[in-house]
Amino acid sequence: MRSHRRSRLLAPFLLLPLTAGCFASGGDDQAKGGDGDGGYRLRVGLAFPPAENLSPYGADATLLSRLGVTEGLTALDANGSAAPALAESWRRDGDRAWEFTLRDATFQDGTEVTPAAVAGSLARATAAEPAPAALAGVTLTAKADGDRTLRITTAAPDPVLPLRLSSPSLAVLSAKAYEKTGRVDPVGTATGPFEITKVNGATSASLDRFDDYWGGRAQASGIDARFIADGTARANALRTGELDIAEAVPVSQAASLDEKSRRDTATTRTTSLLLNASTGPFKDPALRAAARGALDTSVFAKDVYEGYGDPGAGVYGPAVTWAEGKRTAPVGRAVAGKADGDTITLATYDNRPELPEVAQVVKQQLEKAGFTVKLTVREYSRLEGDALDGKFDAFVLARNTFLDTGDPVAVLASDYTCDGGFNIAQLCDKDVDRAVAAAEKTADSAKRQDAAMAAEARILGSDTVVPLVHQRIITGVADSVRGVILDPYERTLVGTGTRR
Repeated sequence: MRSHRRSRLLAPFLLLPLTAGCFASGGDDQAKGGDGDGGYRLRVGLAFPPAENLSPYGADATLLSRLGVTEGLTALDANGSAAPALAESWRRDGDRAWEFTLRDATFQDGTEVTPAAVAGSLARATAAEPAPAALAGVTLTAKADGDRTLRITTAAPDPVLPLRLSSPSLAVLSAKAYEKTGRVDPVGTATGPFEITKVNGATSASLDRFDDYWGGRAQASGIDARFIADGTARANALRTGELDIAEAVPVSQAASLDEKSRRDTATTRTTSLLLNASTGPFKDPALRAAARGALDTSVFAKDVYEGYGDPGAGVYGPAVTWAEGKRTAPVGRAVAGKADGDTITLATYDNRPELPEVAQVVKQQLEKAGFTVKLTVREYSRLEGDALDGKFDAFVLARNTFLDTGDPVAVLASDYTCDGGFNIAQLCDKDVDRAVAAAEKTADSAKRQDAAMAAEARILGSDTVVPLVHQRIITGVADSVRGVILDPYERTLVGTGTRR
């Protein structure tokens, strides 16, 4: 039986302040917005509240990082390459070992960031149950090797380890974070520019500036975060001046914001229809081909997303700038059959407000092609287990293809291979597995991209995934705010230069 890793993949942003200059910002960073000491506090509206007691190993990893609390050894730059963060440099030593040179940095509890402390933090992550998605299929050992050097050895060659270490789930915390039995406590134990001082359940959180941050003092004195699940309420709070920044504004609310107060960014998040290849009607490749042929994907970007999206082209969208030039035709597609009243269960979640409408359009198009469709819409946490266990015939999913590791191959291994930990499509195809395995073994970055696209062609040829739309995320930003980071990888939102 396939073993599934329950990894929540919906929280959209990771904050890594070092990369602030790598992405477009919401205004001129040199514009006047404060006195430098930052006597003001940023008011930020977030879509997802803490779900796992602020554990860095699940959904809350991105919550922590987008609030500027945590960071890792590396970050992602604008080209999707590994960039320095807590590690200022690194080099590969043979097939299985890497040496990372740490910068001078301090944890929020006042202790020094040392190779031994980082090794201890990574050891805790590798022992976590379930393991963070970034470590799927990876065994690593980290040891101090001198005053500033950390040596990481992997059981098998891992050519993308620096990318892997940029994952929000591999944030570095001090030893104090692990003193409480059965949980990891990031409060006062991280390295980012802001430190959590209070969490009010699923309602709000307060953060103060961490003045000893290695990247320089943040210009804002702190952050007052509110967790507002309803997208309309987030947009209203921005419009009435209650918020300075509102993440993930629904497309239906975009027009309600002044043009200067909304930013849209092409992202690496793709909304797709996943078809269950293991059981039910879509076990038949001919019916999967029929479903794929029934869908007019152009309507999703134009109508459902009201222009804040690009038509689905593949697993990777236009925000992955190298993908389109390397994309090849799908391989191995079956001849389409004909639906004759076949009943299918279609599911999606309402945390992202556009998805129920996407699912309704999918339902209509499939019914027009002869399928009988039963639609289920629930909150994501109430659907994930059933989806991973293959209890739905079809599933509409918004998936960030670079969130877990920054490696284009990782999402293919996770989502579309026999042993993948997030294989909602229940795909188990030896040709796909071979193509993904070949990509995983490729070290050269350009050749790895080519191999990833060859594997994508095999996956698309299976008709277990139908890309519908590549999303553009709308961020609401008050006129007075400068320095909001607009990141196509959805890993950054605010940085040390974010201010009002």
